[in-house]
Amino acid sequence: MHPPDTKVQILLAVGVILVVAWLVGRLVRTVGQPRVLGEIIAGVVLGPSVLGLMLPSVADYLFPAPVVAALGILAQVGLVLFMFLVGLELDLAPLRGQGSRLAAVSGASIVVPLVLALVLAVALYPHYGADADRLAFCLFFGAAMAITAFPVLARLLRESGLAGTRVGALSLMSAAVNDVAAWCLVAVVIALGRSDGPAEVLRSFGLAAVYLAVMLAVVRPLLARLPSVPIWLVLVVAVFSAWFADQAGVHVIFGGFLAGVVMPRRPEWRQTVHERLDVVVSHLLLPVFFVVVGLSTHVDQLRTAADWAVVVLVIAVATVGKLGGSLVAARLVGERWPDAARLGVLMNTRGLTEIVVLAVGLQLGLITNTVFTIMVLMALCTTLMAAPLLRAIDRASPRERSDPAEPRPLDPVHAS
Repeated sequence: MHPPDTKVQILLAVGVILVVAWLVGRLVRTVGQPRVLGEIIAGVVLGPSVLGLMLPSVADYLFPAPVVAALGILAQVGLVLFMFLVGLELDLAPLRGQGSRLAAVSGASIVVPLVLALVLAVALYPHYGADADRLAFCLFFGAAMAITAFPVLARLLRESGLAGTRVGALSLMSAAVNDVAAWCLVAVVIALGRSDGPAEVLRSFGLAAVYLAVMLAVVRPLLARLPSVPIWLVLVVAVFSAWFADQAGVHVIFGGFLAGVVMPRRPEWRQTVHERLDVVVSHLLLPVFFVVVGLSTHVDQLRTAADWAVVVLVIAVATVGKLGGSLVAARLVGERWPDAARLGVLMNTRGLTEIVVLAVGLQLGLITNTVFTIMVLMALCTTLMAAPLLRAIDRASPRERSDPAEPRPLDPVHAS
């Protein structure tokens, strides 16, 4: 019998991915978790950690090397378009005039987990750093721990009833500041990781600065002059921006994100573009990306008690840094204990954004497969705990339903 044609085989693989992603997503929704978390779990289920162990022949048939390579291309396109949508929805207007509370919560949610993660990374590097540069490994580890998943947070706010409340608005705005700062740090780490010396680092930063200036000072004004940016031009800007970002020494995801940022801020137009792209991105390309991630997640390689102790330690440090740091900061600026706890839980949500960052680090060799797996488990656990903790806080101290959002943030109706 002739070996299956890759062009046909990929259709089977994508079909299986979509079915499993839908089933697991539907399952986690019944227990109060966001659908995207189920899709992440589906990717792990279809990878070597579950399907590869239970039915290795099926896994080999569904995901041979040529099919995995083709899925990687789809995943790359999905990442660029997903980050474009994140940039398109980014709205920093509500950040104006928020003062000390915003500064305290967003600052603590970055600095505390970053510092704790840097200390942990220094301790882990001799055993888990492999051939990665020590500085790049530690900085990337810290940046990854400081991430908050803005899209998953928006979904949690809506499903928990916190959307439109003051606490919900503060968490969204803090997450926006947090992610902008964390992405900038990740960009610096990537430039360091890709460079061979100080001269190369300066060259990368110089090219990145030129690229950023062109996008903000040239592309954005030109797009703003158009009465309506056609969808084909939107896609052209996104893919070319991603390519130029890569050539500038950062990563394609930053090109996709910046392409979304420079788009016109017209609400009706943004909603139309989001609705047209989100169907393909959320229901086709992101599930494929999660499976590509799942194929790199080897839970079976965590064989020793020491490895699992590191998993528990990473989860604990991540939670203490994010949840604890945000909670204490919110309390110090006058939030009630229940609201401060809600803010801490919300800021501890990582999920999709964390997976994106980790995939970049693995691709560039900044972390090993083992560290990648440990961090994916951390991202899943910190996201899984959010909804149950919010419900527990509500039972212990019911929130005031009349609590208004001042000002009201961008409606997260499109968050995935």
